[in-house]
This record gives sequence, structure tokens and C-alpha cells, in this order.
Amino acid sequence: MASVAWTNIGELATADSSMGEGVLGLLTDAAVVAEDGVITWVGPAASCPAADEMVDVGGAAVIPGFVDAHTHPVFAGERSAEFAARMTGTPYAAGGIRTTVAATRAASDDALRANAERLAAEALRQGTTTLEAKSGYGLTVFDEARSLVAASAVTDETTFLGAHVVPEEYAERPDDYVALVAGEMLQACAPHARWADVFVERGAFDVDQGRTILSAARDAGLGLRVHGNQLGFGGGVSLAVEMGAASVDHCTHLTDDDIEALAGSNTVATLVPGAEFSTRSTYAPARRLWDAGVTVAIASDCNPGSSFTTSMPLMIALAVREMGLSPAEAVWAATAGGAASLRRDDVGVIAVGRRAHLVALDAPSYVHLAYRPGVPLVAHVWRS
Repeated sequence: MASVAWTNIGELATADSSMGEGVLGLLTDAAVVAEDGVITWVGPAASCPAADEMVDVGGAAVIPGFVDAHTHPVFAGERSAEFAARMTGTPYAAGGIRTTVAATRAASDDALRANAERLAAEALRQGTTTLEAKSGYGLTVFDEARSLVAASAVTDETTFLGAHVVPEEYAERPDDYVALVAGEMLQACAPHARWADVFVERGAFDVDQGRTILSAARDAGLGLRVHGNQLGFGGGVSLAVEMGAASVDHCTHLTDDDIEALAGSNTVATLVPGAEFSTRSTYAPARRLWDAGVTVAIASDCNPGSSFTTSMPLMIALAVREMGLSPAEAVWAATAGGAASLRRDDVGVIAVGRRAHLVALDAPSYVHLAYRPGVPLVAHVWRS
């Protein structure tokens, strides 16, 4: 078995509070050892066991690889003109998704896969070692299935999002589209997906339609996720909790009852500050959620319309500056929180038995991710 030891770690953020100080379980002057990509030892550098390969990180801070639990990297075309218009006063609406659909349907399989691979590689360079990837820009049986095949080229965390919006050809008969998504489309897509997601929002799907699709997906063996409460108050959060969804994402507009429901459930609130940044919207109430005991994740929501970024360091900076999380809480949400959103117990934390997904920063502390926004601080990434 090949072993690797990372030593001379100035500050190790394990993201496991039982391992050290605070919510990030901080250790100083630390080392990590892995065999065949799985962590076997964590502790003081002075006590580090011998390994086949010794990596001296030179006193840098080391954190877990980011777990980005909400992305849309399978698409064609781009929407910079829409962004420019939004920055001069045109409001964001869910229907803007349709502008990507025609380009995606027209693109070849190779083009869709190449774009997903490009974005996944971009994310990896910035420290993202686990990535969820959704379909949702095909909106036909054929195009949703091939979108998930493209997503499968970059991750095992693939999500069927045929219920992104109702396509134009079904605009006058949305219930027929719901039946298609919950029937033939789901059957074609389930073999390529781990999750199913529904956008429960005005301009997309209502609660009853969402329940129909999620129930069918659960019966097909898929885990459940929900886009909810992004553009206004609504039933997305309550539906996610009712259905036992692993995550409800966005959570921009929440009532006290929504927060109480989340706190009493196993559903993670996955927040996507890049969407608020790129649409000039109100930021989700991360501080209220965290203080209420809700498990919080943050994700990039990488997509061509409302958050065209793969940068989890930017999400951390926004979560601290705009959402009220501390730097430690934001890093936890971007690592262990993301893992919880995907119901993963093998990533997001640096501890024995976890995968050796490590990020060394060109900085003495994880705090610099928020303290020095926009600076490329990810120096090295190791993924098993």
C-alpha cells in the first residue's frame, strides 16, 4: 500500500470539532498520513509516522477539499448580455433558464461533456474536490439523459433536474410536462443520476407538481433535493422537509416556521451566495439558520445565468461579508456542510477513514479565504 504524509502544516482545519479547537477542529504544527488515498493518521507533526512519500507544506494552512453541492455545469452558450442587462436594472426571473435550453439542445454530446470537464477542472484548481452536477438545460427525454451522461464524466454526484422550468413547447400544458418528467424522462435519466431535484418557485413548479415529481423519483431509488424559496416566500422548504430531501437550496426568503422546520429535520440548507451576488438579490439568512441549529452548506451554483463562477473561496468571502457567518463557519459550510448536503461521510473532513482530499493555502490561516477575497490562495490540491 502506498502511503503519503503531509507534514509541517502550520494550521490544519479538520472541519471536525472533536479533533481540535472550535467548529473547524483546528490543530497547529500538524501532519496527516494517508494510505491508498484514505487518511490513516492525523496529529502533531513531531509524531508523524514514516510514509513512502513525505510532503512538506512549509507551514501553510491546510483545509479539506471543498464540497460544492450545487452546480449546473452541463450547458451550451452563455448569457453575459442578460447579466449586463441585470446590472442596469432588469430583474432576474426563473424563465431566463429557457434561453440556455435551445443552445444546449443544439450542442453535441462532445461539446456538452467538454464544457462540463472545463468547469470541473476550473473548480478543482480552486480547491473543489467533490462536485455535484445537475442536468436541467435539455428538458426533453433525450437531452436530459445525455446531459446526465455528460455530468457523469466529471462526478458521481449527478442530479436529474428535468423539473428546472417548463419548456416553451409545454407552456400551455404544464401538467403534461410534469407527467413527462415523472414518467418517461425519469425512467431514462434515473440510471445516470444519484439525485432528483425540482425548482419549486413562481415561474417554475408549484408544491403539488414538485411533490408528484419527487415522489416518483424516490420510488425510482433517487435521493431528493429541492430548489426552494429563491425568488420569494413559498413552499419549497416545507416540501423538502416533508419529503425528507437531503437538501433545500437557495433559501433566500424564509419565515420563522421555515427555519424551525429545517432545524427539526435532517434537511440541509444549501446556500448559494453567488446567485445573490450576480442577481443583486437579498442574501439568504445564514446567521439565523446557523443560530437555529440548521445544518448549513454553501455552494457555487455554477450556471450560465445567475452565478457563472466555480469559486468556492468567493462563496466563503460572500458568506462572511454578506451573510453573517464567521470565517470558520463559512469554511465548515463549504466542506463538512457540503458533505452533509450530499449525505457523504467520506469527504469534507480531515479525519481517519476519510478520503485524502486536502487543500494547501498560500496563507498561514483559513481566515485568509475571507480576509483576502479575490486572491488565488489555493496553492496545492490533493484528491486521494
